[in-house]
Amino acid sequence: MKQNRSVAMCIVLTLVTCGIYGFYWMYCIHRDVQEVCSYPMQTEGGMVIVFTLLTCGIYGVYWCYKMGQFLDEARGTPGGSQAIAYLLLSLFGLDIIALALMQSELNRFSPNDGY
Repeated sequence: MKQNRSVAMCIVLTLVTCGIYGFYWMYCIHRDVQEVCSYPMQTEGGMVIVFTLLTCGIYGVYWCYKMGQFLDEARGTPGGSQAIAYLLLSLFGLDIIALALMQSELNRFSPNDGY
């Protein structure tokens, strides 16, 4: 079940754990996007992390772009600009900002309280 997450807390935890929590956060975002858009994805969250590590982050750039496309479709604006924004942030090494924006967008889809 999708839950709201505090964007600030996720950023702090990612920084404090030197990026390790960021991988868990990436996994959670992947799972939540899959639930929100109800579209079967070809890759599971754990494999996203493995592919990102094996490709030294290149797959993570692609993943950010795809998550933007899925969120645009879930919002009802296919061909929107989120995919390009996430792609550019990821290309410039600002993945944590892309993850924060994705989480903020996902929080709009659920009335549940986060931690």
